[in-house]
Amino acid sequence: MRRGKLTSFNFWYFVLFTAALYLPILLLIVFSFNDAQALIFPLQGFTTRWYGEMVRSTELVGSVWHSIVMGVLSSLAATILGTMAAIGVVRYKFPGRGLFVAVAAMPLVIPYVVLAVAMLLLFSQLNIPLSLWTVGLGHVIINIPLVLLIVAARLIGMEKNLEEAAMDLGATYWSTLLRVTLPIAFPAMVAAFLTSFTTSFDEFALAFFLIGPEPTLPVYIYSQLRFPSRLPIVVTMASVIMVASVLMIVFSEYVRHWGSAPARSRSEGAP
Repeated sequence: MRRGKLTSFNFWYFVLFTAALYLPILLLIVFSFNDAQALIFPLQGFTTRWYGEMVRSTELVGSVWHSIVMGVLSSLAATILGTMAAIGVVRYKFPGRGLFVAVAAMPLVIPYVVLAVAMLLLFSQLNIPLSLWTVGLGHVIINIPLVLLIVAARLIGMEKNLEEAAMDLGATYWSTLLRVTLPIAFPAMVAAFLTSFTTSFDEFALAFFLIGPEPTLPVYIYSQLRFPSRLPIVVTMASVIMVASVLMIVFSEYVRHWGSAPARSRSEGAP
């Protein structure tokens, strides 16, 4: 396969795109070490005291814990439901499959604010009190399409004769699913779980409308922006979140490609 030649335009386009994407994150990290409450240049000095105050803030630590627990539970539920949907869509032909995929993918195109208002009205009509559970349900809904797309892409690249061979050797459908299909799709499932967790942990619109007395981290950070004295701590926490999110996304992509590499090597080595 012939590779394209790197041109000056491509190089500078990549540099500008990378700068626009990561420069705000870099500024957050820089200001988190600034020894002043004002986020302006020149910096007043180097300090790590904002990180210490961030750790000692019980409300902030509690909101982080809420986001982690809710993110893990909602991502786990979305991964299970999305994987089931992906297996059904990829492996079976049934009436209304196209409509099912379209409906399942709707949360990807509906603005989160609109979805949050709709769910708020629904919970109000059903007299369901707002809490972390209502936020978690909203995050499950928006993460199922992500899991469906990621896992379905892995299953599409999987050779069907592996499952057929297992059944020809006497394995039942469920045994084939547990011992052949899911192990091959597992790297994609891990990548989908990590992507869902990152989305749930950082999501604000749904959490803002559906949260109860226990705020998630994005909602707590938004509430602290009104107080100038709390701004450095908010910036510090935001920088930690951004770095952790980038690392998690990079790791999920590594896991996804790691899972698809053996399949590519087998297909390339096949006569």
